[in-house]
Amino acid sequence: MKIHIKNMVCHRCKLAVDAELKQSGYHPQQIELGEVIIEEELNTEQLEALDTRLKQLGFELIDDRKGRLVEKIKNLIIQLVHHTSDTLSINLSAYLAHQLHYEYNYLSNMFSEAEGTTIEKYYISQKIEKVKELLIYDELTLSQIAYRMGYSSVAYLSSQFKKETGLTPSHFKHIKENKRRNIEEL
Repeated sequence: MKIHIKNMVCHRCKLAVDAELKQSGYHPQQIELGEVIIEEELNTEQLEALDTRLKQLGFELIDDRKGRLVEKIKNLIIQLVHHTSDTLSINLSAYLAHQLHYEYNYLSNMFSEAEGTTIEKYYISQKIEKVKELLIYDELTLSQIAYRMGYSSVAYLSSQFKKETGLTPSHFKHIKENKRRNIEEL
C-alpha cells in the first residue's frame, strides 16, 4: 500500500517515519520523501491511528490527489536546492512539468491555491535558506555561492537575499543570528 506523508522532507524525516511504522507493526518496503510503500493494506481506522502517531512527530497523512501533488512539488524543489551538489542552472517550470507530467500552469495554479504562495516564491525561499547555510559554513565566497545557486550575479543574489531576510549576505554572515529555518517551516 502506498501512503503519502506531508512534511517528510529530509533524511532524518525518513528515518523517523520508518521507525514509527516499524514500532506500529508495519513493514515499510520503500521510503521516499513524502511517500512510503508498506506491505500491509490499512483500513480507515488503522490509517487514522497512524495519522495520529505521525502528527505527534510533525508529519501528516495526505489523502487527496492535489495535496499529494503539492507535496511532490515541494519535495522536488527541496531535492533540487538542498540535496543536489550541481549548479542550479535549470528552468524550474520545465523541470517540474517534466518530472510530474503536468502542464506547469496547472501545477502553479494548484500550488498557489493550496499553499497561498507561488511555486517561484517557495523556490526562492528554499534557495535563500541554502544560501544562509553556505554563508554559515563559510567555505565558499559569495561569488561562488551565487554561481552554485544559479544566480546571474552577486548583486542579484544580494538583492534577493535582502528582500527575503532584510539583511545583506555580508551582514547576515557577520551576525549569524537569523541563521536558518527548518525546511518544514517554509
